[in-house]
Amino acid sequence: MTDAPPAFELLPGAPHSPVILHVPHSSRTVPADVRPGIVLSDAELERELDHMTDSHTAEIAERAAELAGLTPWRFVNRASRLVVDPERFPDEREEMTAVGMGAVYTRTSHRAVLRPDGADPEPLIERYFRPYARAMTEAVADRLSVTGRAVIVDVHSYPAEPLPYELHGEGPRPPVCLGTDDFHTPSGLLAAARDAFAACGETGLDSPFSGTYVPLDFYGERAEVNALMVEIRRDTYMTEPGGPAGPGLSRLAESLAALVDAVSG
Repeated sequence: MTDAPPAFELLPGAPHSPVILHVPHSSRTVPADVRPGIVLSDAELERELDHMTDSHTAEIAERAAELAGLTPWRFVNRASRLVVDPERFPDEREEMTAVGMGAVYTRTSHRAVLRPDGADPEPLIERYFRPYARAMTEAVADRLSVTGRAVIVDVHSYPAEPLPYELHGEGPRPPVCLGTDDFHTPSGLLAAARDAFAACGETGLDSPFSGTYVPLDFYGERAEVNALMVEIRRDTYMTEPGGPAGPGLSRLAESLAALVDAVSG
């Protein structure tokens, strides 16, 4: 834990690349002044971070950016999702609120108490969630302005076995799950992803996780903003939970780079 980590970072790509690799859940950083609001012991917190962090996904995105013919932009969350989850709706639209995992989590992956009942989420929303959303909105607007389109590829991972917090954990858990949106995921983007990740094993669709991340200013409004979520099953590239990466990471980075190349033209 550190006193003042950057909340997020936009890493520039090629000027005319429309692609933004979005990495929201790769960090384990909980700022020192946020830590007292979490009721877990230090050991319990480390274990929760093992379960909930999309470990090594920032490295997968970094390697893919290095391999791609036209370097994509990268937007990386530098704070843990246990601080705020930037991909949640900050209001009643968020279904994960039912299990204490709205924008500010109050329950753990195993549905134990993470923050006390009645804890006010607004200070964390104001400090972390809103600036993140604004910056991501600006990054997408910039790609639209320069290239006429934006392609958001959300880079996630998920455990081989479902965790108790999952609302839809009973479905298939393929090596690579592609999350889609009816408005923002065109058929060409989905086909390119299936081709790119074919070397990594079966690719599934919207199970166990579905949907995509699009800043709300564009959501359902701008078809030039394309989006796809790539969910990688963790046992294909790392030791679960929270362990080191293995040789599968390189193959996934190569596949992600192939996807970037396919949609950059």
